[in-house]
Amino acid sequence: MPQILAELLKSEQLKPDIFKFSVKAPEITKTAKPGNFIEIRVNNDIEPFLRRPISIYNIDKENGILEFIFQIKGKGTKILAEKKQGELIDIIGPLGYGTFKYNSYKNLAIIGGGIGVFPLYELAKCARTEGKQVYTYLGFRNKELVVLENEFKKVSNNLIITTDDGSYSEKGFAIDFIKKDIEEEKIDSIYACGPLPMLRAVQKLAIEKGLPCQISLEERMACGLGVCLGCAVKTSKSTKEEPQYWHVCKAGPVFQAKDVEI
Repeated sequence: MPQILAELLKSEQLKPDIFKFSVKAPEITKTAKPGNFIEIRVNNDIEPFLRRPISIYNIDKENGILEFIFQIKGKGTKILAEKKQGELIDIIGPLGYGTFKYNSYKNLAIIGGGIGVFPLYELAKCARTEGKQVYTYLGFRNKELVVLENEFKKVSNNLIITTDDGSYSEKGFAIDFIKKDIEEEKIDSIYACGPLPMLRAVQKLAIEKGLPCQISLEERMACGLGVCLGCAVKTSKSTKEEPQYWHVCKAGPVFQAKDVEI
């Protein structure tokens, strides 16, 4: 995977603490797939030392433009958010062997929660372009946190937005609406990214219903290359005597839901 200095073409503030960056990165876009991520060095100083892993939001192969969205969580992402148009950003990518694979299915259920919705856009866009039926379910805590509604509407056959408190659109959890569509046999596969409680619920539902399900995990990935060994996830083949692990940055970040313990 290449390490490049990508020019920041556009910075857009979606919410007070959420930013979308568009960078010129043809070296990355030519091989990037839905589910890949990148590692970003936020500045050239010693601190912060570690790169920041960020999911890829949108891939424009024709123009070589890569887009990613991130939330300010600490010092590193705060520094990144202050970058200006024309600045160069040190990026390694695309990273991750495990990406979303949907070619064998026709009716995709794509479910995301909170900032976990960002890496699902490229999946929905590609699947819709290839003639798949895309049913998208996005859950947020409240109206103020809803993002990318119009963007997902354009790449979905049907989009359902839920809020925990009912302050916008449907009240409740996104998974409740997937259950209804499963009963009506509208979908044949599930793809998810979001908070662990949501992923566990999706994993449990998919296994119970016998549906193929892929989940994107968001473990802290310090290096993104499988060197630091800090992003381990236990596999479903683990036993108490012999635990087995995969590293999210190398084997993932997308896994078959039945293959991991989360």
